[in-house]
Amino acid sequence: MTPQHALWLPLFDDLADPALVARLAADAEEAGWDGFFVWDHLRWREPVAAVADPWITLAAIATATSRVRFGPMVSAITRRRPVKLARETATLDRLGGGRLTLGVGLGSDRFGEEFSRTGEECDDRVRARMLDEALDVLAAAWSGDVVHHRGEHYTVDGIRFLPAPARRIPVWAAGFPGKPRPMRRAARLDGYFPVNLDSADRFAEAVAQVEALRTGTGPFDYVAEVGPGADSSPYARAGATWLLTGFDPEALSVDHVRGVLREGPH
Repeated sequence: MTPQHALWLPLFDDLADPALVARLAADAEEAGWDGFFVWDHLRWREPVAAVADPWITLAAIATATSRVRFGPMVSAITRRRPVKLARETATLDRLGGGRLTLGVGLGSDRFGEEFSRTGEECDDRVRARMLDEALDVLAAAWSGDVVHHRGEHYTVDGIRFLPAPARRIPVWAAGFPGKPRPMRRAARLDGYFPVNLDSADRFAEAVAQVEALRTGTGPFDYVAEVGPGADSSPYARAGATWLLTGFDPEALSVDHVRGVLREGPH
C-alpha cells in the first residue's frame, strides 16, 4: 500500500497567522500533498513567542481546501471539555466535507508547562483516564443518539449532538512506543502515531505490537514522522500508511515551509 503524505506544522511565530497557514494548505493541496496537520498547543518554551489556536486555523484550512485531510496532530484533549469538543469537531468536519482526522494524546508539560501553568491535571495516570473517558463521550456524541454518560470526570445527561459529523471521524492515538496503554488505546481506534522514534526498525516494532492488539478489521493507519527531504521509504516498507513531514518548532521559517511544500511529497 502506498503511503499518503502530509505536512505537519507547529502554529508558532510566523506560522501563528491563520490566514497565512490556510494559504499554505491550499498551496499544499495544489502541489499534491494528501494531508495538512497542525500542532495543538497553548504555549511553547522560548524562543517561541506567538502561538495560534489550532481550531480556528483548521476552520480556515477547511474553507481554503477541498481535498486534503486535515486535523490537530496531536491534541491533548484532557485540556478541553469533551462536550464542547464534540460540537467543534462535528462542525469542523461538516465544514470540510468529511475530511477531519482527530489526533489525540496524553500531552506533556515539559515543553511548555501548559498543564502546570494553567491549573490543569498534571498526573499522567489521571489524564490517561480522562482521555479514555473523553473518547467515549466523543464517540457517543458523534453517533447522533441521545448521550447519557456519568463517569469519573464527565457527565452528559440526555443530550443529542446534532448535526452529526459528515462521516465517522477517524481518531489516531499518539504515544511513546513500548508503552502499553497508548498502544491498547490506539488498537481500539483508527490509527497509531508512535512519537519520538529514531529509526524505521523501531517503527516496524511498534506496528507489530499494535497489530497484535487489534481486534477490528476496518481501515487502520500507522503514522510516521519524517524530516523535510528525508528518505521515507524505510518507513513505508515498515508499514506506514501516512508520512508526516515535520518541522523544528524552534527554527521555523515560512520560506522553508514553502520550499518543502513546493517540492511536493517524496
